[in-house]
Amino acid sequence: MEAAERSTAPSTFERGARRRRLRAGRSPVASALVVLATVLLVLAGCSSEDGAAPASGADKVTTSTPEGGSNGAGATPTSMGPSGEGWNKVLAPASCRCSDGTPFHYWVRAANPEKVLFFLNGGGACFSAETCASESATYTVNLEGDDGPGDEGIFDLDNEANPLADYSMVVVPYCTGDLHLGTRMNDYGNGVEVHHNGYTNGSTALAAAAALFPRATEVVVAGSSAGSAGAPAYGGGAHDVWPDADIAVIADASAAYPGTPEITLAIGGLWGIEGSIPLWPETADLPLEAWSLPGLFVNAAKHDPDLRFATYNNAFDKVQAGFSAMIGQDAANLVDLIDANNSWITEQGVDVRHWVAPGTDHTVLGDNELYRQKVGGDSLIDWLTAFIAGEPGSDVHCTDCGQPASPPS
Repeated sequence: MEAAERSTAPSTFERGARRRRLRAGRSPVASALVVLATVLLVLAGCSSEDGAAPASGADKVTTSTPEGGSNGAGATPTSMGPSGEGWNKVLAPASCRCSDGTPFHYWVRAANPEKVLFFLNGGGACFSAETCASESATYTVNLEGDDGPGDEGIFDLDNEANPLADYSMVVVPYCTGDLHLGTRMNDYGNGVEVHHNGYTNGSTALAAAAALFPRATEVVVAGSSAGSAGAPAYGGGAHDVWPDADIAVIADASAAYPGTPEITLAIGGLWGIEGSIPLWPETADLPLEAWSLPGLFVNAAKHDPDLRFATYNNAFDKVQAGFSAMIGQDAANLVDLIDANNSWITEQGVDVRHWVAPGTDHTVLGDNELYRQKVGGDSLIDWLTAFIAGEPGSDVHCTDCGQPASPPS
């Protein structure tokens, strides 16, 4: 393969405030051509065999331009992944990296080529020297020891109740502390420098997914924890690369985080989120503060009104409570924060349904609790299956939500 390395990975999320102003008037046809061009550029960038060194412990890997082998993904299957189901570890180009500059990879499983799950992993966040320093980090710093997706929840591929079991899957690990949205290397002082490179990593994997499975008609974009925060934006990006597909977005465990301009501008500035704002004509005139986490649902829905969203949260999620307290929110009654954000998103006319469960657990998509949980007689797996299938549904909310005796410290 011809080596071709690029400093950034273009994507459906076209970047930069200056380019956003220049291209705001682009026609839909021209926008579609830009999307095609960006996919081709990403694939060129991903074709470099010497752009990134193999991650530690990886015996069989592939570069991120698959050649269309017999398994449909063009990659050599590794022994990693659930039930020997053919998960393939794909090395990304050098423009993709973790927070500490080490190589980045993602995972591919080829199954039904017309059904695709694009999944964004979680793993915390950082926004200061203390939270970003490797010895005290509140996020996953690199992918050392990443053995691929587990075998529970939506990754339990042998479970007949799993609505995604026959989907082709692209799983994006997380090691940048920026909710998959960052574009900046930030110096926090005291020797703490972080590559907030989540946008490049995620958009590279999304472009590769579109190239691997170009005929997809049913696409689910999902994320847990930090991955769920960025999932709505990637749902809009999925529409750009699969414009004729039905796209459903599942955000698992991030609804408590605020949409205030102060938080959006302060933390977003540290991560460089301005560089990941897409050049969608429908949102071209929005200010930076409109790209808050709740705002991502609204903006993606403006771009593609046919996008469908579902959210899952535990009412007193201990991880969301902890991070909420770190950024100055009163997390004592976390469910109020969750409900306020969920209500605001719904009031903006977004096609969204919400599930709020009792207790302090954090995330469900990667856990077999997905198949056991009921709230008020409603089954979570039945609710989620109906959502993925495009069937009508409604919000489900705990009545006795199990507030802990004291909030997390």
